[in-house]
Amino acid sequence: MAAQLQQMLDRAHAADLAIHSLAVSVAGEDVVRAGVDPWGHDVPHRMYSVSKSVTAMAILLLAEEGRLGLADPIADHFPEMGPVHPWLAATRIDDMLAMTGPHSRTTYDADGDGWLESYFRVPPTHRPGTLFTYDTSASYVLSALVERLAGMPMLDYLRPRLLDPLGAGHSMTFLTGPEGISHGGSGLIAAPADMLRVAQAVNGEVEVLPASVRERLLEHRSSPATQTWGAALRHGYGRQVWLPGEGCWLMFGLGGQLVYGDPSRRIAAVVTADTTTLASGDQRLVDLVVAALGGDFDGDVLLYPPTPPHDPESARPLRGDCTLVSGEGAPQRITVDADADGGELDVAGSALRFDTARPTVTTLPLGDAVVTAGWSAPGVLDVRVSASADDIASVRLRLVATDDGILTVMSQGFGPGIGPEWTWRGSYLAS
Repeated sequence: MAAQLQQMLDRAHAADLAIHSLAVSVAGEDVVRAGVDPWGHDVPHRMYSVSKSVTAMAILLLAEEGRLGLADPIADHFPEMGPVHPWLAATRIDDMLAMTGPHSRTTYDADGDGWLESYFRVPPTHRPGTLFTYDTSASYVLSALVERLAGMPMLDYLRPRLLDPLGAGHSMTFLTGPEGISHGGSGLIAAPADMLRVAQAVNGEVEVLPASVRERLLEHRSSPATQTWGAALRHGYGRQVWLPGEGCWLMFGLGGQLVYGDPSRRIAAVVTADTTTLASGDQRLVDLVVAALGGDFDGDVLLYPPTPPHDPESARPLRGDCTLVSGEGAPQRITVDADADGGELDVAGSALRFDTARPTVTTLPLGDAVVTAGWSAPGVLDVRVSASADDIASVRLRLVATDDGILTVMSQGFGPGIGPEWTWRGSYLAS
């Protein structure tokens, strides 16, 4: 497996996908534990839609305790939202877990209020149980149901039943929606070490979850074959868990957050990443990871951040304050000091330091970050930033120095929460 994992990492690197951490265990023993500084095995990371699988476990535990039934209409648990459309009235908790609810898409506006109410107010487009529709608002409603029935935040409910027995969860937090509800669709922040223990519990390697909960979680419930996503994500879907085939399962979050298990081979794995620089990069990474974990393990792997190619002979020293000549969304002035060894660039109000020989670990307004750089062609300097805080973010910068004294700059920002100040292009003249 090590050779396959290393090949996977190299292919991800070549595609400009930033792998932040990788952890693999076999039969409960850690066999890979790698991280790119400033991230690693014990550093909390935004897990995005991995949250949905954690929410599903809480729902299934409540069902195990007899506090809800999977066949319960969701509207019955929120009577204050009535009256509702007949197709919403017919929507069961189990439809929502299988992503076969009645809506065509997530119902809430991420920047608005009333996320919970939106699920019951937005008109449905089809009968529940008929079509696979990946709906984060359904997961948010399920997290609201957990907290309503448990009378406490979702993680507080899960601690004595799952997290504490695993020795996990101390790193875990949930971002909340506008109503103060744990964002069970996308808000989980957790360390890879804790998620690896959760994966082992889902596999049954650690006897914490009741067998009926594990079986229900991984039971094939719907077909996502109509999705235009990666091949591995089109095989099958359980209860807020993907079933990529060959007896394995997958929790999958935006930007390449992956929790993987293969119960029969007793393999568990966690990947944290930022794949937003490549269209459909997270689905590309899923296919790479699922294929790589199909082999046998036989050694260590080397994990490193995406790094632009570097030829010192291509370097052209850049120094001074530069004034905008023309551009789109570009700042009026930038300051640059760079040579073959590295340097510094003031961008988006930050001093961005870089080294062409090694990654630079820093803290930016985007969060903890790693910066790499290289002169990829004569007069062309590429700078690559990968950052993580409550959201993941990447920035790619290209500076092109030409003989006429013009410095052309393109900055591209990627990530769900990144601001417009990171995406612009401009032509500058050194003063």
